[in-house]
Amino acid sequence: MISTSQSEALVVRYGEIALKGGMRTTFEQRLVANLRVALAGLPDLTITRTRGRIFVRAPGSTAAALAAISRVFGVVSVSPAGETPPALDEIEAMVLERTAAALEEDFPLRAQVRFGVRVNRAKHGFPVSSNQIAGRLGGALQARHPCLKVDLDHPELRVEVDLREDRALIFVERVAGPGGLPVGSLGRGLCLLSGGIDSPVAGWMAMRRGLRLEFLSFTSPPHTGAQTVAKVERLVEHLAAWQPVTWIHFVPMTEIQQLLRARAPDALGTVLDRRSMMRMASRLARRRHCRALVTGESLGQVASQTLENMGVIEQASEMPVLRPVVMNDKEDTIGLARRIGTYELSTLPAPDSCTVWLPRAPVLRARVGDALAAEEGLPLAELEEQALRQATSRRIPT
Repeated sequence: MISTSQSEALVVRYGEIALKGGMRTTFEQRLVANLRVALAGLPDLTITRTRGRIFVRAPGSTAAALAAISRVFGVVSVSPAGETPPALDEIEAMVLERTAAALEEDFPLRAQVRFGVRVNRAKHGFPVSSNQIAGRLGGALQARHPCLKVDLDHPELRVEVDLREDRALIFVERVAGPGGLPVGSLGRGLCLLSGGIDSPVAGWMAMRRGLRLEFLSFTSPPHTGAQTVAKVERLVEHLAAWQPVTWIHFVPMTEIQQLLRARAPDALGTVLDRRSMMRMASRLARRRHCRALVTGESLGQVASQTLENMGVIEQASEMPVLRPVVMNDKEDTIGLARRIGTYELSTLPAPDSCTVWLPRAPVLRARVGDALAAEEGLPLAELEEQALRQATSRRIPT
């Protein structure tokens, strides 16, 4: 990676947003707003938007800005770029300077490095074509660095020039962003977080699709204690780095689970437990202006996640239930958890509310009628409302 101390600007690219037609400007504005939050505190920050590109300048803090931008959903890639006037001699000098730095840092002592030069010419009326500029720059680079071999299809080193009306930007690397859509561009959701591997990944995937999430975790004191709460909070703190504002809510389940264990059919225990969670999550979501619930359910992974049981559980919800990992193999979800940094936190030992009561022989194909019959006459509505009144909430600092 070239030293960002030489950079005067960061070129931010986005992909899917550009396909949003009449909503494109709205998505771009949301992305810029999210970038401002991610970069808050950096001195002399400026962010400008042109069609298809966003330019960020943070003098003296480019490395910090680069790291922050690479974690903003909606960003496909970002490049540290040198800026020059749109004159060929000055462009060539900057290309030689930045390429030399990249070769020294990324390809030291290499006898041969495959490279390519790409020129994007947005400046109208420039007297030289993009191919002519690329040819001149490629020749100058090979004359200075005999190790360079042209390979336009599979270059190891890409030298790029973005030629605009008032300046040229030169960059030799692209740092990948997470892609997706800007958080908040498609509304708000409430993610049910158990503390396991799947639900944090599901939350991350939902944020990547443009939802701003709040998080809900159920507790069962004394079976779950401070260790469980601390684990969930660490997971949410980690996920909070990916969106501007994050809230975590804890709702106690103990009395509800005790009631179900004493008076409900044992085989339906897990299904009824999850239905109660869905009802409370829906009510909390509405109060928090969320439009959907997000869960880490994966089809067939555990007894409560058969197609029939998931249908009976979802029937208790008052709003749509999104399941981003529903069709994932477990190893796929584990791989993504490792990549986004939640796996180690998720595997810390701590009991969770979902495993406090596990029936001896749980039903695999529950029916809505059986669940409603089991709930009839139980004071679940009162206990659920009481649990919501006892909920604790806090904003997670970013």
